[in-house]
Amino acid sequence: MRIGIVILPDDRWSVTRHRWRRAEEYGFDHAWTYDHLGWRDLVDGPWFDAVPTLTAAATVTSRIGLGTFVASPNFRHPVHFARELTAVDDISDGRLLLGVGAGGTGFDADVLGGPALTPRQRVDRFAEFLELLARLLREDHVSYEGHHYRAVDARTLPGPVQRPRPPLLVAANGPRALALAARHGDGWVTTGGQGLDDAAAWWHSVREVSARFEAALEKGGRTVPRRILNLDSSPVYSLSSPDAFEDAVGRARELGFTDVLSHWPRASSWYAGDEKVLETVAPMLQRLRAS
Repeated sequence: MRIGIVILPDDRWSVTRHRWRRAEEYGFDHAWTYDHLGWRDLVDGPWFDAVPTLTAAATVTSRIGLGTFVASPNFRHPVHFARELTAVDDISDGRLLLGVGAGGTGFDADVLGGPALTPRQRVDRFAEFLELLARLLREDHVSYEGHHYRAVDARTLPGPVQRPRPPLLVAANGPRALALAARHGDGWVTTGGQGLDDAAAWWHSVREVSARFEAALEKGGRTVPRRILNLDSSPVYSLSSPDAFEDAVGRARELGFTDVLSHWPRASSWYAGDEKVLETVAPMLQRLRAS
């Protein structure tokens, strides 16, 4: 079991650099940040881009994995994004984890003024995004012609430090997205059911979507080594207490997840909690990882 922490990019670097350092010092296996132009009701507050944030995090850490949670086609073009990712992987000496998803509705989808897409169209776009991005991270001189994306002899040298590419961790819950995760992913990321107020119901939804992913893998004849669960999609915030954290990690392990993610406690709103809980949880990480 690998245990990670998500640090929202909603404070200046003078504040957040200490969190990234502490995440490594506490013993987390990986640390992530949201890849959005603005997120939910935090859209009117401070917000910073994921790529320079991860680049800066790479310079103040030396071991911990660094991930996008999750990048999407809402405002990313694979050609430019591949260049950015190659740089982060180089600066971090091969510690980049590439979480990607189809992109939802809301600010990210609207701010550039493009046409609204149906769920089917978003997954169609995501299929192209995955195919092209995977090629760009493995090949040089890439040309591609799709409905949503084009590339004309894109250059990609020197390529990432990690070979053949950084792990592609595909977020998926619906049937078509699960099929894409089973086809393209080096790992699968899930949030379980959305909008559930009961923790038992949420864990039941996680079990159900896991079974659907297993079916998609079986149909495609593949195995995917990493299964990542966002613990904080549950109505119970995982770092509300050490007991809540231990219980959530244990439940995820029982369901076959190889990795779990919690969120750094914030002063208010989303993931509101006490940072002191992290000091209590940190000594537990090695035991929870090995259980």
